[in-house]
Amino acid sequence: MPCSSMESVTLVSKCSIFPSQKSCLSDLKLSVSDLPMLSTHYIQKGGLFTRPHLSITDLLSLLKRSLSQTLTHFPPLAGRLLTNTDGYVYISCNDAGADFFHAAATHIFIRDVIGPIEVPDHVKEFFAFDRTVSYQGHFKPLLAVQVTELADGVFIGCSVNHAVIDGTSLWNFFNTFAEVTRGVKRIKRQPDFSRDSVLISSAVLKIPSGGPKVTFSLDAPLRQRIFSFTRESILRLKDKTNNSNMGGEIDIAEVMGKQSNDPLKMIEAVTEISSFQSLCALLWRAVTRARKFHASKLTTFRMAVSCRPRLHPKLHPLYFGNAIQSIPTYASAGDILSHDLRWCAKQLNKNVKAHDNAMVRKYVEDWESDPRCFPLGNFDGAMLTMGSSPRFPMYDNDFGWGRPIAVRSGGANKFDGKISAFPGRNGGGSVDLEVVLAPETMDGLESDPEFIHFVTPN
Repeated sequence: MPCSSMESVTLVSKCSIFPSQKSCLSDLKLSVSDLPMLSTHYIQKGGLFTRPHLSITDLLSLLKRSLSQTLTHFPPLAGRLLTNTDGYVYISCNDAGADFFHAAATHIFIRDVIGPIEVPDHVKEFFAFDRTVSYQGHFKPLLAVQVTELADGVFIGCSVNHAVIDGTSLWNFFNTFAEVTRGVKRIKRQPDFSRDSVLISSAVLKIPSGGPKVTFSLDAPLRQRIFSFTRESILRLKDKTNNSNMGGEIDIAEVMGKQSNDPLKMIEAVTEISSFQSLCALLWRAVTRARKFHASKLTTFRMAVSCRPRLHPKLHPLYFGNAIQSIPTYASAGDILSHDLRWCAKQLNKNVKAHDNAMVRKYVEDWESDPRCFPLGNFDGAMLTMGSSPRFPMYDNDFGWGRPIAVRSGGANKFDGKISAFPGRNGGGSVDLEVVLAPETMDGLESDPEFIHFVTPN
């Protein structure tokens, strides 16, 4: 991170942090869920905190010490990627260390981070390894932690190789880092490093000379906003989705009577749409309107789902690595906008429900027949890609002086149509959506009556 007078954030120091105990973990082979991520940027996520009652020197010493202790529980994050002579890519748990950055932005206040309608550009500078492609983990640390001093707070940002970790594993690491910092001696959520599932394959991903490149434009103009939805708003949205065209509450007896000769239709009629699927449908409809497509234009909504509970036998809930697959749902712009919210949500619901053990294994087989990196982006202008999850424990990170005020991401993997779901800080089912769109599309979304009706005013 170069330092100049034009930058909001100044790099003060950088050092390497090594595990407090040497690793005895063998090399971990990258899975069919890991390998496609070699062409994506490092994941960048972090928390904004009030300033602790410690000097910055004492705070940095505390965080460095606890990071060293945490890496003992997560030895892959102190390792490097290696490719053997057969072309298989591994994580070498060689204790090569993680990077630790101290940066200063003491002219920036907490209100300057969370107050603006749009996510300010200086948030990107709270993270190291900006725009670093995960393949570079062969030559760079797999983890970098940056602690940025603000005028009245501190931001702790993690940049982690996406071929090594997904959201579930990232937040388990971040939460453990916080626990160790505040003095917890016994770690309850130990990661599982097993490599004995169907995700471990003999297929070889052929890497182009010089390594893979990201598959989306890095220079396209974008706007980025956080839209917040309260628990009450989400419940109203879910109720609207499930009861639209039903005249109020669903009468199960009436539905069964009308559909008694067609059990499949009866089951479909009483399917409950989840809160999150309702929210996704709301966004899909609003963005489709904002993009002003012809009715025949095919649109795509991609949702990342975890394979951990879907596989049989199930993966450990704290399986370390990527265990996600991206489910596309397709619908024409005309169908999305001529049908109601429930119809749109049901398309998403059907695909998520269908993604069972057999479907996870089919995705694995399809990848094995054509190993490739994941094509992340919005290639036809009609795609939305939902990542992260409001179920992740992002606000469980108490380093000893309180929970985060806000959670933010860096500039990694941002393109028109990239959405990330965060839990709301107040919990209870509240949700924040980090929405990245082309400027004219964001303008349309901000003025969409159906969408804005459910959004919490700034």
